[in-house]
Amino acid sequence: MSRSLKKGPYVDEKILKKIQDKRPGDKSVIKTWSRSCTITPEMIGFTFGVHNGKDFISVFVTEEMIGHKMGEFSLTRKFIRHGGRMQKEQEAAAAQKSSEAAKASAPVAGKK
Repeated sequence: MSRSLKKGPYVDEKILKKIQDKRPGDKSVIKTWSRSCTITPEMIGFTFGVHNGKDFISVFVTEEMIGHKMGEFSLTRKFIRHGGRMQKEQEAAAAQKSSEAAKASAPVAGKK
């Protein structure tokens, strides 16, 4: 559900103040916990450190991001892999192929 048109987009005032204090060429990261803040055109060219609950994820704002929320670019969950027998077999086959390729490309030492 989106925000009321009468109210306009939510933009954190602290972020706008930090942007005004910095120059666009400045490479320092602006830390923020405001994941619900909407990205506006004034934010283009700045790098934000968006908190994901554990770390600050660096997000460089570009033109295509306008209208989206900061939290969309800082994922809170980390996918590792699905388990199971089939997944383990596929990983073992891939490891075997890579080791065979490494053996084939290694030069033979000690022959004259």
